[in-house]
Amino acid sequence: QVQLVESGGGLVQAGGSLRLSCAASGRTSSFYVMGWFRQAPGKEREFVAAIRRIGGSTWYADSVKSRFTISRDNAENTVFLQMNSLKPEDTAVYYCAASSRQTFGRSAIYGVTSYDYWGQGTQVTVSS
Repeated sequence: QVQLVESGGGLVQAGGSLRLSCAASGRTSSFYVMGWFRQAPGKEREFVAAIRRIGGSTWYADSVKSRFTISRDNAENTVFLQMNSLKPEDTAVYYCAASSRQTFGRSAIYGVTSYDYWGQGTQVTVSS
């Protein structure tokens, strides 16, 4: 079993920055990719970014490219999401996720169903 705990959310003005952290515990060797998703009120959960634990390959949603950066610290079993130039439309609950899949088909890495473990979420609110 894997436990994921997010931290770092909060309220920030547009143009500001936040850094989210996700600490993993338990059978951390059982997953190969960690990602961030977000869900705004009344909307579906959407992909934000993902990183492969070994090798460090990264993927981003078009809406956050050049503004968000995902990174990991394997020694600490932690993944980070640095969010810069935040916009009001970035307001959402941000969830950390982990996948036990080693390979992904086309676009599968962006899908909610590709991830086996989820954190409880952390609120990010960007004021205009």
